[in-house]
Amino acid sequence: MKLALITGITGQDGSYLADYLLTNDYEVHGVVRRTSSLERSRLAHLFKNPDIYNKRLFLHYADLEDITALRRIFLGIQADELYHLAGQSHVGLSFPMAEMTCDLTAIGTLRLLEIMRDMPGKPRLFHPSSSEIFGQPKSFPQNEDTPYLPTSPYGCAKAFATQIVKVYRDCYGLFACNGIMYNHESPRRGENFVSRKICRAAAAIKLGLQSKLVLGNLDAERDWGYAPDYVRGMWLSLQQQKADDYLFATGETHSVRELVDLAFNAMDLKWESYVELDTTLFRPSEPLRLVGNASKAKHELGWMPSCSFQELINLITRTEFDSLQQLGSERPLSGGIAFNRT
Repeated sequence: MKLALITGITGQDGSYLADYLLTNDYEVHGVVRRTSSLERSRLAHLFKNPDIYNKRLFLHYADLEDITALRRIFLGIQADELYHLAGQSHVGLSFPMAEMTCDLTAIGTLRLLEIMRDMPGKPRLFHPSSSEIFGQPKSFPQNEDTPYLPTSPYGCAKAFATQIVKVYRDCYGLFACNGIMYNHESPRRGENFVSRKICRAAAAIKLGLQSKLVLGNLDAERDWGYAPDYVRGMWLSLQQQKADDYLFATGETHSVRELVDLAFNAMDLKWESYVELDTTLFRPSEPLRLVGNASKAKHELGWMPSCSFQELINLITRTEFDSLQQLGSERPLSGGIAFNRT
């Protein structure tokens, strides 16, 4: 049985990855931050399974800033594979929280690489890079060789982390892969990300639990995919004979306006009656047409996206409707005032 260690296991990608690895007979260890709240809803189905929790799934407390705790966990587990998914992942919030974003996302990755150098049995590392490293690309679509031109603190932090992974792979012989991940969504996406925010609002408005949705730039475009597909790409990257970097994307772009239209159509609503624009939710700098060419991953890994954009938005919106219908009005909603994160 292989051992895998996941930082950020309670996030969208971390929880789907835990599901995927457990299905493939792994023993899974996750690093989580100690907080006052014990709610980790994305892993609840695993906690409730007595054949999995504390038998094949184990959680360990540490922060990315706590090198001593991380080193102790790494040396104690001696994992075969390390998936470093933790960090500040909200692009919009990286502007007012630039220092924290760079410390967690950039320097946090460097800390893990330094720990790996000292380990007797070095795990294979997957680092999730981001399309935000390209920022204002001069070529379309982008691929693994496209130059980095980030336009946000988050993009800058990811560009550093991506490059330092390459440096440690080349200089120290670590099996370390970057996966350049374009936007990927699911019902487990955080509520402050624009995809989930829109789908949740459409469902809440249909149920009479919310009256309006406030958004920023409706013309912003992204290459949106389905999160479980991208998690499968993470695993495939570490099963190769040689470490390399791969880009994961659908090759299609869609606007926030299209996303809104699909979500509200799924609820038989006209979005124009409920959506309000707020220019304060616009990003200080908007990336230019981020669309990915995943031909290398398709050819070398056999990776393919499985879900169309319309199927994805319908899935998230229907899941939100079922969840809110079950909860009723017990859980407070965001009111549509979170950052417009795309």
